[in-house]
This record gives sequence, structure tokens and C-alpha cells, in this order.
Amino acid sequence: MRIESGTQQLIDEAAAVLGKTRTEFMVESARLHAIDILLDQRLFALGGESYDAFADALDRPPTPGPKLTSLMARKPSWQK
Repeated sequence: MRIESGTQQLIDEAAAVLGKTRTEFMVESARLHAIDILLDQRLFALGGESYDAFADALDRPPTPGPKLTSLMARKPSWQK
């Protein structure tokens, strides 16, 4: 990877503190960041009233509008 020398030095110092090579440090850091990003997209926590409101909304979805009703009534192209 091409990175600025100051950034490379910072990474090298952090890796050395952990007893890792630059590559090991970069791979582990990228892996952990990737996990965080994916969890942010899939996992969320709600407390008390917020959870109750969320669960209630899931239990009572809105009635389908005309566009959804029309879409669901169409015959799929593979069945035509």
C-alpha cells in the first residue's frame, strides 16, 4: 500500500506496541472495522418504550397502497 510516511510511521509504532507486523496490524484493523460496519447495518438496540413502539409497528404493518397492490397482482415474467 502506498501511504504517507507519517501515517506509515504511526501504524508501525502501533503495530510494534502490539508485537505485530505492519501487515498483521493492518489486516486485523481492517477486519475489526469491517465487522463494526456490518454490525452497524444489522444490529441495533432499543430500550423500554422505543422497543415497545418498534414491536408494535412490526405487529401492525400499514395497509398496502395502490402501487404495492398493483405490483403484487402482476404475473411474474417467468410465468408469462
